[in-house]
Amino acid sequence: MAKSALGILFSILFICLAASNATAANEAGTTARSKKTVAKKHAVKRKAVTRKRVARANASLDSREKLVKRVVLVRGKRKVMYQRVAYRPVIPAVPPAPTAGDLAGLNSTRDPLDLKSNVALVVDQTSSEVLFEKNAGVALPIASITKLMTALVVIESHQNMDEILEISEEDVDRLKNSGSRLKVGTQLSRATMLHLALMSSENRAASALGRYYPGGLPAFVAGMNAKARSLGMLDTRFVDSNGLSSSNVASARDLAKLVTAAQRYPVLCQYSTDTEYVVETGGRPLHYKNTNHLVSNPAWEIGLQKTGYISEAGRCLVMQAMIEGRAVVMIFLDSKGKQSRLADASRIRKWLEALKPQTMSKNRLAGKVS
Repeated sequence: MAKSALGILFSILFICLAASNATAANEAGTTARSKKTVAKKHAVKRKAVTRKRVARANASLDSREKLVKRVVLVRGKRKVMYQRVAYRPVIPAVPPAPTAGDLAGLNSTRDPLDLKSNVALVVDQTSSEVLFEKNAGVALPIASITKLMTALVVIESHQNMDEILEISEEDVDRLKNSGSRLKVGTQLSRATMLHLALMSSENRAASALGRYYPGGLPAFVAGMNAKARSLGMLDTRFVDSNGLSSSNVASARDLAKLVTAAQRYPVLCQYSTDTEYVVETGGRPLHYKNTNHLVSNPAWEIGLQKTGYISEAGRCLVMQAMIEGRAVVMIFLDSKGKQSRLADASRIRKWLEALKPQTMSKNRLAGKVS
């Protein structure tokens, strides 16, 4: 009887203990589920807060910024950060505007050397024999080739080359908005202005040279046109001294005459072919380089040169050089690509070098394109 009662008591205790464990397990499970629910709610809330912060940050950005998500480690833990960075949207390339030569249909002209210039002319300087020509009689904008005539007029006017000229507001380019390191108020000698105009195609220097001519710029431009007529440049017209206007026009045949006339003056040869030049303006020295890279190439013997570019004219180049012991004048107008005019000069040179002197005249028509 006592054993039976004791067994019943143990059974009751076991049942109570099991019930207690089950209750504890249920409570633990409920607590765990509750914690997970709370954690999920917190995570959702944090995401919502983050989205709101990102939205507010994006709203505060201007068109030049964007928000970038970054994950970093802080004390061994991953942390998400959002950082403002400069944003440059991809702008689709705009095809270049057609040049005056393109509009005239010159870009459809083909030549045996596949030159990239719409106009080309190569002349034996001694005999005036035309060795190669392509659209050489068409008058086109010549850009800064204009400065070669500017230099010729300055030299032949016998003005004092040591006179100090000052850059003024009148010399600032309002037509093409081109830049310049010569600030308004800069004072340099006429010789230095001429040096910069020829070697580095300095627009303000060329403008100042015209302004300081007796009678001012109108008289200077008149002198440029008068000189052109005296040289027989019948397809040529100038309206300024720096070439920024597309109304400065000439044919390749006219420019060959200009190169020959300018090449007679050693100072113009020196200034136009110097590889670099340092100018003291009272502040930090200004270091200028030649716009024609061929002058620093030892394989070339260049006596005179000038480059030019405005959108209407394309890339232009005139040169006097010695090739196979022969003085040659080269004219390239309306070339496409920054280096194409120099590449065209190299093509012409290789072509001339491949010809024997005695067969030069016989084969000159191989490059003639009318």
